[in-house]
Amino acid sequence: MRTLPATHIELAAWLRLSLAPGLKPAALRLLLCAFGLPEAIFNQPLEALAGIAGEAAARAVLAPSSPDFDAQLDAVIAWRELSGNHVVTLDDPAYPPALLTMPDPPPLLYIKGRLNLLHTRAVALVGSRSATPQGAEDAERFARELSQAGVTIVSGLALGIDGAAHRGGLEGVGSTVAVIGTGADLVYPAAHHALARQIAAQGAILSEWPLGTPARAANFPQRNRLIAGLVSGVVIVEAAMRSGSLITARLANEMGRDIFALPGSIHAPLSRGCHRIIKQGAKLVETPDEVLEELGFGKPVTAKGAGQQAALWNGAGTPESPKTPAAEGVQQDLTAVHSMAIQQGSATAPALSVETPPTVSAEALQLLDALGHAPATLEILATRTEMGDAALQNTLLQLELAGHVTALPGGRFARSTHG
Repeated sequence: MRTLPATHIELAAWLRLSLAPGLKPAALRLLLCAFGLPEAIFNQPLEALAGIAGEAAARAVLAPSSPDFDAQLDAVIAWRELSGNHVVTLDDPAYPPALLTMPDPPPLLYIKGRLNLLHTRAVALVGSRSATPQGAEDAERFARELSQAGVTIVSGLALGIDGAAHRGGLEGVGSTVAVIGTGADLVYPAAHHALARQIAAQGAILSEWPLGTPARAANFPQRNRLIAGLVSGVVIVEAAMRSGSLITARLANEMGRDIFALPGSIHAPLSRGCHRIIKQGAKLVETPDEVLEELGFGKPVTAKGAGQQAALWNGAGTPESPKTPAAEGVQQDLTAVHSMAIQQGSATAPALSVETPPTVSAEALQLLDALGHAPATLEILATRTEMGDAALQNTLLQLELAGHVTALPGGRFARSTHG
C-alpha cells in the first residue's frame, strides 16, 4: 500500500477491516477487545490472532487486500470530502450510541446529512412496499406527529410505507433517517431520488455497505437490523404474513426494543402480519400519542429551534450523546475503543395483488384500490383518485351495482365483504 497521510492511515485500516472477507462480527469484537484499534490488529502475527478469534478469522484479517483497495480508499476519501458526507468508524464519538448495544455493530458507517440525528430518541416506522392508500396516509400521519414531538423517524427508503414515513418525518422537528441497503452513493429505488435528496439535506442517510454496492436481496435483512438497532421502538403499519417488516420487528424484539402495530380490517391481506405480531405480544396502537406514552417520550413544551439543534453539538463539531445512564455506558464503550479495547457485548415482502373483479372498468379498479379495506368518504376518495365528482359518483354506482362496494351511514363507502 502506498504511503498515506496520518489522518488517512486509520481510515485505511478500518476500511480494510470492514472489507475483510469472512470476518464475522463476533470475531471482530474479540479482536478489538484484545488488541484495540485495527492498525494494532493488523500488526499481530497469525498465531496471536488465531488464539483470540480462531484461525479462520485470523486468516481473514491477514489476507492480502484486493488489487483495487487503493482505488476504493481513494473513492471513500473523495466521497467523505463532499459537503454533508461523513465516514464514521466504531471508535468515533459520532458513532450512533444505540448501535453499540447491538451484538454486531458495523465497523464503518457511511452517512449523508445530520450526524446529530443518530444521537436522538428515535422510532422506526416500517411496512409493506405494496401499501394501500390508507396505510400510506396512516404512516405519514404517525411519522409527522411523532416528528413534531421531537422524535426522529427511522425507515428504509423503500416504496410504500417507508417512503410515507420519511415524508411525514421531514415535516416535524425530529426529521428522519433512512437506512439503506446499497452504498451511500446510490439510491434505490430510483423513484425515490428526489426524496433521498431531501432526506440528505434535512435528515440523514446511513449505510454500512461499501460505496458502489448495488441493491441485492440479501442486503435488506442486514439493513433491517440497523433500523431496529437505532430506535427505541418499531411501529409496523401494514405487513403481509411474510414480510421484511416482521423481520425488523423480530430483530428489534431480540434487542429489547418495543414493538407496536396498527390493526386493520380482517379482510385486508396487509393487516395479517400486523395482527400476527399483535397476537405474539406487540402493542396495538391507534394513535401516535400511544407510542409516545409507551416509550416515555413526553411531548416537548416548545419546538426545538435551530439554536437548540446546535446545542446537540460540542465545540469539535461532533454530536453530544444523550445524558442517560444507557448513553453514558455507551460512551464508556467508545472511550474503551479509543484506549485500545472494546467491551464485548426487508428481506422485502413480495408484492401483493388483491383480487379484483374483471367485470368492472379501469376507473372502477382504480377506485376500488383507493378504497382499500377501511371505510372512506367521497372527499377522501376524490383526493386519492383525483377523479371529478361526476366520474367518482358514476364509478361508485357501478361498483355498488356489481356488489363490490356498500354505501354506509354518514356518506361513507366500504368494500362489500362478499365482493
